[in-house]
Amino acid sequence: MQRYSLKPLAALALSSLLVGCANADSRVAPTDSASLANPAKLQHWQPSHAARAESWHLLGNDQRLAADADGLWLLDASGNRLAQHPGNFYSLDARQHKDELLIATTQASTQQPTLLRAAATDLQVHQQLELPATTYRIENLCLYHDQSHNLHLFVIGEEGMGDQWLVGNPSQLLDTAAHVRSLRLPPESEHCAVDDQQQLLYVSEESVGIWAYGAHPEAEQSRQPVDMVEPFGGMQEMVAGLAALPGGLLALDADAQRLHRYQLTEDGWDSLEPIALGGIVEPERIAAHRTDEQVQLLLVDGDDGKLYQSQIDWAASTLAGNAVMPVVLPTVQTDPIPSPGDAADDPAIWLHPSDPAASRVLGTDKRNGLAVYDLNGQQLQYLPVGRLNNVDVRHGFQLGEQQLDLAVASNRDHNSLQVFAIDPANGQLSELGQIATALDEIYGFCMGQSLDGVMYAIANDKDGRFVQYRLDGNQGEISGELVREFAVATQPEGCVVDDQRQRLFIGEEGEAVWALDAGENASTEMTRVIGVEGPVEADIEGLAIYQHADHPYLVISSQGNDSYVVVDAEPPYQLRGSFRIGLNSQSSIDGVSETDGLEVTSANLGGQWSQGVLMVQDGRKRMPEGNQNYKYVPWQSIADALQLD
Repeated sequence: MQRYSLKPLAALALSSLLVGCANADSRVAPTDSASLANPAKLQHWQPSHAARAESWHLLGNDQRLAADADGLWLLDASGNRLAQHPGNFYSLDARQHKDELLIATTQASTQQPTLLRAAATDLQVHQQLELPATTYRIENLCLYHDQSHNLHLFVIGEEGMGDQWLVGNPSQLLDTAAHVRSLRLPPESEHCAVDDQQQLLYVSEESVGIWAYGAHPEAEQSRQPVDMVEPFGGMQEMVAGLAALPGGLLALDADAQRLHRYQLTEDGWDSLEPIALGGIVEPERIAAHRTDEQVQLLLVDGDDGKLYQSQIDWAASTLAGNAVMPVVLPTVQTDPIPSPGDAADDPAIWLHPSDPAASRVLGTDKRNGLAVYDLNGQQLQYLPVGRLNNVDVRHGFQLGEQQLDLAVASNRDHNSLQVFAIDPANGQLSELGQIATALDEIYGFCMGQSLDGVMYAIANDKDGRFVQYRLDGNQGEISGELVREFAVATQPEGCVVDDQRQRLFIGEEGEAVWALDAGENASTEMTRVIGVEGPVEADIEGLAIYQHADHPYLVISSQGNDSYVVVDAEPPYQLRGSFRIGLNSQSSIDGVSETDGLEVTSANLGGQWSQGVLMVQDGRKRMPEGNQNYKYVPWQSIADALQLD
C-alpha cells in the first residue's frame, strides 16, 4: 500500500490537490484538429452474438466478453461464440487470473451488482456473489485489486451516488461482500476505470471532464482533475468512455470523434496528442487491452450500435509503481469510540499482574473522555471527563496507605493532567482528580518512572514547551511538582520514556524525533534520532517502546505516509524498517490510516499476543464507515515482516 491519497508519489503532497476545473494541469490544453495524431484505423467488427451489447471487455488471447439482455458472452476474435452464461446483464468489468475470470456485472431486473468466478474457457461458474440491490440506477462498475491482492468493486450510480465494496480476498470471492465506503461523486458520473498500479479510480463527469480519486479503501474522498471540457481543458464537450492502463488513461471525446491519451508523471497527467476516430459517428464506450507496446481497442458507436476495433501504439509508462512496503494485518478492532468525527487519539496498555488475558486497553476520546477495552476490543468502561488527548499508564503508585496503578491523560478542557486510579485486581478505572499545569494549550503526554520508583508526568504545549512533574501521593491525594522544563522549536505531541534506560523520546511533528535523558535533574540536550526526510513523513505522531530483551525498538507513527517506522531505541538509532497496516479481508477489519497515537508491549498476553501487541488509533473507520476506533496487531507479524531479531 501507499499513502492513501491521489498522488502517485510521496513528492506530490495531498495538500496540493487541485479541486476546481480552473486548476487543471496546464499541460492539458484544448487541441485543434490540425494537431491530431494519425487517425486510428478502425475496422468494423460484426460478432455472431451480442452484436448490440453496449458493455464489452477485452481479454487476453484476443477474446472478448460481452454483457447484454441475453447473458454474458465469451467470443473469439472473429466474433464466434465460445460460451454463454444466461441472464439479463449490463455494465461489465473483468480480471483474468490463470485459467479463471473474475467478472463484475449488474443484473438489470434487480439492480444487483454481481460477481462471478468462472472458467476462462467456457464461463462455467465456480462461485457467485450478489451484492445488495442499490437504491439508485447503476451507471457503471469497475474492479480494483489493492496491493494485498484483495478485490474491490466500485459501483457508480446516478446523481453522484456510488459505493466501494470488498468482494474478494487473494484466493477467492467472499461469501458476503463488505461495504467499504460510500462515494461522493459528480452528479453526471457515468464511466469509471481503475489503475491498480497507481491505485487511482478515474470517473467521468459527462459535460465537465475526468476526475481521479484514490482507489485504496483508506483513501481520502478528494479528487483531482485529469482533463476538463473546453475552455478549461482539451475535451471538446462530453466524456463518453474511459479505459485505464498502467500509468495512463484513454478517454473518448464523443462529439469531437477523438481518443484522448494521458500518461501519469511525477508532476501530474501529461496529455498526449489525441487520435482521430474517423468513420465512427458517436463513439461512446471503449474497451482496451494492452500487450507489450500496443493497445487493442474495441469501441461502440452510439449512433447505430455498431462495433469497431483498432490498435494503437502505447509506450510503457516510465512512472514507477507504488513503493512496496510490508503490510501487516490487524486481527482485532475495538468498538467505535463514542464521539463522532476526529475523536480517537491515543491508546495505552494496562497489564494485569497475574492474568495477562485480563489486561486492558485505554483509548482517549479527545472530544469527551476515556474508553477502556478488553483484548477482544469490547468496550468495558467509558469515563466522560472531558477532552483527553494522550494517555499513559504506570504500575505501583503509593497513594497514602494504598498501592494502585495510575493512568494519566492530558485534559485539554482545563490544561491539566487528568488522573485515574486502576484497580490492580480487575483493571477498573476511577477518577482521582486533576493536576494543574503551567501550559496554555496542553497537547501531548507520556509518563516515566525512575529506577527507584518515582513516577513522572511529562506534558507538552502546542508552542513547543515541555513540563515534567514528579507525582506524589504520600498524603493520600495525588499531586505534582514541576521539576523540569525544556522546549522544541515547533509543535510536538508524541513522547515515550524508556524506563529501563531512563531515556525520553519526543516527537516534533514536522521536524524529527529527539532523545534526551529522562531524569528530573538531567541535561535537556537533545540528540536527533530520525528526521522527517526519508521513511518518516510529517506529521510525526505516536511513539512507543518495544522492550525486546536487551534490544529495545522505538515505534513511530509516520502520519504523513500512513506508515509505522521502527528504529533501535539505543544509539546510533539504526533504522529497522517501515510497514503499513492493511485490510484484513478474512476478519472484515479495515486497514489503518491517519494514525495519531499508538502503544506497544512485549509482554506475553497469550495466544496471538505471545510476542506482544501493537495498538494504533485508526483515523478512518471503514467496513463499515463509522466512528473511529483502535486496531490491534500481533507483534510477531511485524517482527516477521521486518525480519527483526
